[in-house]
Amino acid sequence: MKLLYKIEDKPPMGVSIVLALQHMLAAMGAIVAVPLVVGSAIGMATDEMVILVNAALMVSGLVTIIQCKGAGPVGIRLPVVMGTSFTFVAISISIGLESGVSAIFGSALIGSLVMIIGSRFMPQIRKLFPPVVSGTVVLLIGLTILPVAVDWFAGGFVGQEGYGDYNNLLLGLLVLVVVIVLSQLGKGIVSAAAIVIGMFVGYLVAIILGIVDFSPVGSAPVFALPSLLPFGLSFTISGIIGMSIAYLVTIMESTGDFLALSDATNTKLTGSKLSKGILCDGLGSALASTLGTTPFSSFSQNVGIVSITGVASRHVVALTGLIMVFAGLFPKIGALVVTIPSPVLGGAGLVMFAMIISAGIGILARINFTKRNMMIIAVGVAFGMAVTFRPEILHSFPDSIRVIFSSGITAGSLVALLLNLVLRVSRSDEVQCTAEKRESLKEQIEESEADNLSEADNLSELDEKTNYNN
Repeated sequence: MKLLYKIEDKPPMGVSIVLALQHMLAAMGAIVAVPLVVGSAIGMATDEMVILVNAALMVSGLVTIIQCKGAGPVGIRLPVVMGTSFTFVAISISIGLESGVSAIFGSALIGSLVMIIGSRFMPQIRKLFPPVVSGTVVLLIGLTILPVAVDWFAGGFVGQEGYGDYNNLLLGLLVLVVVIVLSQLGKGIVSAAAIVIGMFVGYLVAIILGIVDFSPVGSAPVFALPSLLPFGLSFTISGIIGMSIAYLVTIMESTGDFLALSDATNTKLTGSKLSKGILCDGLGSALASTLGTTPFSSFSQNVGIVSITGVASRHVVALTGLIMVFAGLFPKIGALVVTIPSPVLGGAGLVMFAMIISAGIGILARINFTKRNMMIIAVGVAFGMAVTFRPEILHSFPDSIRVIFSSGITAGSLVALLLNLVLRVSRSDEVQCTAEKRESLKEQIEESEADNLSEADNLSELDEKTNYNN
């Protein structure tokens, strides 16, 4: 896709702020949701959950800036938004209920060494991701998170009051239509800011309909500073093992996000760059543990924003990080974003997540569709979607296995990786497919040239008629 702003471009400040807000609005709900879910599940007091949320916003902003701008060997230097990861929700709740809040952060701190040490081996791991595997992984990222956008669109989650009501669906549809129209027909900043404009229109309509609850803004403190080790640290063997497994899953998911982002930004992802990105993930999660919030990973929805808008500037997303830091210092900002109704997020989310699916298809379109490659894609996607839609299939397995394979991205990616290593490449199939692709391309070119000639003839005939009438 042609990019409006490339990786190193720096749009005017006013434009950059609007585009940065777009990324923040897409990510803020998920960043805040993770600490709220964990805190509520383990019975934390309201003031303690405020600490969790403020730290999540602050660290999200700082790690996003480092990931985008880079600091020596740390940071992938791509437009990556970082935030609290849902991968750690289940294990955090389990540790918190069993050993207390301090054990969550002690286990997460030690477990982050898995990512920090593992980042040194990313050049070798990168070689395991040829287009047939990387395309399958990116496709799975979009497919597995799309149900989240569907739930937002319908009003929250299945069983919630009002889920699937006409008001929610129409509001989500309004945002969806605005985003599609502006991204396709708009020019310049209007097209680039299609998502934030669509969400703004939806938010205004929601206010008019009286479905926006502003109570979180009133109850949020005006100013707050994060503190070091607000809940202390304690260490349990079972907690460290559980967290370490979750970090292994996060390495796989972040690798997939980085692959999708490199494709969306037309940037080559080397093993060295991948190492810097994973190292930033690990160090960011370690920082999160010391400031009192849950571990971090890259956000897939923001990859979709890059794909939709064509804005690949890492400097714009670094500005998003700066805004999130301010939101952490002034909690009322974050509270205002939280008031955005789910259908408004869902209308934009459907496009963002679906664009990741398109990116995966785009990567796969470059390969030869031999029987071997089709088998890798088919079985990889099948395993990933199986555990996504029917997680109960894993109920007989031990917890350590369930933590790894409960993620559809990880399950499908591991299967695709394994099949790519095991299945033999057939040179004859590759040659045949290459010849067929060339023949198909030749036919497309000939058809295109014929269409252009026909169009030119029509224009010539129109000119003649115009001159005659004159």
